[in-house]
Amino acid sequence: MNFVILACALFALGLYGVMSRRDIIGVLASVEVMLGSGTVLLVGLSSSMTAASGVRPDPGALGAIGVLIIVVAAAEAAVGLAVLVSVARILHTTQVDGLMEVKG
Repeated sequence: MNFVILACALFALGLYGVMSRRDIIGVLASVEVMLGSGTVLLVGLSSSMTAASGVRPDPGALGAIGVLIIVVAAAEAAVGLAVLVSVARILHTTQVDGLMEVKG
């Protein structure tokens, strides 16, 4: 059950980063840490449930879940960085405080 504590600590660290950062890049990196904590929890739970129940799933299935999560994280990072570049070009800032105003 140590992976649960690790996942909770990583999620708390990522949440603190999201709440305390003022730069969009820092917020995006903190969101990636939070997603990584979910990956740790999912893979850890699936492997511990395998050991506890005695049922042996295909070893490739756990690897496939991990790879799928990594692909989703890469896609999320790509979209986030694309939005960051667009915002930086239009508003000439990467600070979250500069994004609070709605201009119509």
